[in-house]
Amino acid sequence: MKILGTKLISECTAHDFKDELERKKIRHWLKSVSAFANTEGGALYFGVSNDGTVTGLKDIQADSDFISEKINAHLDPIPDWTLTPAEDEEGHKVLELLVKPGQFTPYYIFLDGSRQAYVRSCNESKQATSRQLLNLVLKGTNRSWDALPSQEKISKHSFKMLANEYHERTRFQWDDKYPESWGLVMEDGTLTNGGLLFSDNCNVYQSRVFCTRWDGLTKTDAINDAEFSGNLLYLLKMMTGFIKSSTAKRWFKLPDYRLNFPEYADRAIQECCVNHLIHRDMTEVGSEVHVDIYDNRIEFYSPGGMFDGTRIQDRDILKVPSKRRNPIIADVFTQLDLMEKRGSGFQKITAHTSELRLYSKDLAPTFESDASSFFTTVYSVLYGKTDADFQRIIDEESTPKTENTTQKTTPKDENSTPKTNLKEEKSTPKKLGATAQSILDILSEDPYLKREEIAARAGLKLEGLKYQLAQLQKKGYLLRIEGRKTGCWKVLIKK
Repeated sequence: MKILGTKLISECTAHDFKDELERKKIRHWLKSVSAFANTEGGALYFGVSNDGTVTGLKDIQADSDFISEKINAHLDPIPDWTLTPAEDEEGHKVLELLVKPGQFTPYYIFLDGSRQAYVRSCNESKQATSRQLLNLVLKGTNRSWDALPSQEKISKHSFKMLANEYHERTRFQWDDKYPESWGLVMEDGTLTNGGLLFSDNCNVYQSRVFCTRWDGLTKTDAINDAEFSGNLLYLLKMMTGFIKSSTAKRWFKLPDYRLNFPEYADRAIQECCVNHLIHRDMTEVGSEVHVDIYDNRIEFYSPGGMFDGTRIQDRDILKVPSKRRNPIIADVFTQLDLMEKRGSGFQKITAHTSELRLYSKDLAPTFESDASSFFTTVYSVLYGKTDADFQRIIDEESTPKTENTTQKTTPKDENSTPKTNLKEEKSTPKKLGATAQSILDILSEDPYLKREEIAARAGLKLEGLKYQLAQLQKKGYLLRIEGRKTGCWKVLIKK
């Protein structure tokens, strides 16, 4: 506790100020003890007004005894707490009641013949809803919703889609022991809830995604919409496919090839989809994941706020630890190489977006959450851009002109696709082949693809792709940055 003069830190999610110790209405402060123990811990300061001004307590010893007595009598289980006295420069005495986050949730208040548990929401302590109470029970028993047994047996289900995705992404052979070792099937052959979500004939009602392409910047008229239901891998494919078909890319014609400008980073979009599928609160049946596409942005929504009860907008996204609401689901996505164990999703979304040409800091992705919702917004780097913006990038990044060609830009309308007119002087550059151009297009959209993935998308054998990549690098169209495992490709601008 730190007192500056006669002021203390402001009231927030992890702190609560009480001007005095209420002896007749003990629920008013006991609910904060319950809420802190059920979430991420916190502190109550007795003898401090709501604006942080230290007012002091008259009998700090009697107040300490009263607090201890009521916590031990009315909290079950009893949380881990400490009382610390302090004094400001004018002699006002303050009590700090520090409550640590509990491991045996929920922490109930037994009072007036009722038993109630509370959770922290912003700067308030609120009674836990039935859904929040279920999550607290699961947390207290060290279990998660996706680890609970379902009513289905493995004999009625299959994991063909999961097996195919595993082989395609890792190149390893599928083993029929994986579902049990990954927590999808129990020893007696019963599927867990997580197992149902990856089964081919998934029948989990809340495993749904609503996608909408809106006309303009608000929810007025829908250009296209779709509802998808099924297992998580199917939902991921449908989400990314809908987004790709509903977003744009522009191109700039150079002397011998075409340079694509994607509107969004493929890896950032995939990470958004994965995060919202993995971390959604599956105990909330009446809600689903939403993807809303506007002219200038894409908004992702999923039910369930931060698992630790905090608000993401109050956190440094570079320092958010990995706490998983659905660890079995998350582990399967990790096995498929669709996410990392170290929980760097926020950083990856931001980093991949920042790598796009025409990106600026005002287009950085944003993350917002409350007690029951999580939102991610990524912004289009093409919205509002003119031909001059594209030409600036071309001029800044292009390699020197060859002696045999010159380039002249023809002014266009702001909303038109930028092109260039070439004026022949001595010779016309040889146009890049269709296969090589296809590879450049693929890597413009996702520079982190593995060679096997590039070959599959380009319709080439691996040896043929290796030859094409070597030629593109040799001729200055393509650059490899760092190594094979951690590096990426960069399509160069060559005039």
